[in-house]
Amino acid sequence: MADLKLRRLVTSAFKLSGFALRSDACSFLMGQLEPLSDSERREWLDRLTDHIQRQSLTTPSVEKDQIERAIQECCRSGLDDSEPILSVISSYEIPRFSYNVDRKKFTIVSGAQPEILGSAVDKARVFRNRYQLILQRTARHHLFAPSVSDTLGDLDDNGEHRVKKFKLSPVEKLLCTSSRIPEAVVLGMLTQLKEGKFYLEDPTGAVQLDLSKASYHVGLHADNSIVLAEGHYEDRILHVNGIGQPPAEMSKASRAYFGNVNTFGGPSETCLKNSAKLLKIEKSNEDGMLIFISDVWLDRLKVMDKLRAMFEGFLGCPPIAFVLMGDFLSGQYGASHCSELRSKFKILGELLVQFPLLLEKCHFIFVPGPGDPAGPKILPR
Repeated sequence: MADLKLRRLVTSAFKLSGFALRSDACSFLMGQLEPLSDSERREWLDRLTDHIQRQSLTTPSVEKDQIERAIQECCRSGLDDSEPILSVISSYEIPRFSYNVDRKKFTIVSGAQPEILGSAVDKARVFRNRYQLILQRTARHHLFAPSVSDTLGDLDDNGEHRVKKFKLSPVEKLLCTSSRIPEAVVLGMLTQLKEGKFYLEDPTGAVQLDLSKASYHVGLHADNSIVLAEGHYEDRILHVNGIGQPPAEMSKASRAYFGNVNTFGGPSETCLKNSAKLLKIEKSNEDGMLIFISDVWLDRLKVMDKLRAMFEGFLGCPPIAFVLMGDFLSGQYGASHCSELRSKFKILGELLVQFPLLLEKCHFIFVPGPGDPAGPKILPR
């Protein structure tokens, strides 16, 4: 009886996360959880399902080796002594995630090599990914989430409707009908496929808009922006009554759906927002600072004097890091630009060695500007 209860607990926990356990994996996990109390079992199951989600499985079926790997990761995650306080992450090392419509979760795009200059396919993919990202977020909003009362909304204590629910319609649904649709809400990208005529476009098609009677909500409604349009559809034209931005979502709400995945990259496997070690460091060092300085023109004597004064001022309370951002030269030096930049950085190094305390306590991070060597005038840097 106890084994049956434990098996139900294990299988239901993984089903709620969208996974199905193999028989050998379930038996192995039951053996690991058997000595624990009920509260400890539930805590471990929550942690295991969270780690399984971060493995980005290609199928919802969970094997025994994947359970073993998740248990090892859970054991290591409690020992985060090697977790760095500050990490500098290259833009080429940031993991690329894509929203999987079928699994309703973000998965890592394997084998994707970042490039400075993408192809035409990459440009189209940018808009598709942006649309899917906003669509899944909008569909979870309480105005669009399905309810028992369907489009009529939730009921208050007096039995009256207090919130009107809406249903998102793809463009394809509008284009496939010849009849009038009295009320339609469409999420899409605002474009001008023909000069002077606005269209709302999504992956299923594009519909022409009549904005003559539209009221605009707060926000910027520019070309190629994702907007929500509400109105009625007739004669292959969406007559818009109101147009606005998709609703925002708090990061706490997003984390509840997608777990503790580290989307920024770096050595940590989990989101550092939930790092116990970093939280302890922040509380013990509330005066810790990151100093950002831009347009650090090393060829200007006045700038070097101000840098010296700043370093002297921070000797009494060294910050965590100095972030020096370019351009590092005030102008272009032609063929001698690189050699000039090298000589000015040497002078900066000679200045820094005069402050050994800062070199010992602080990190120095250099971010090139658009006018510096290596990929000029290409952003972001």
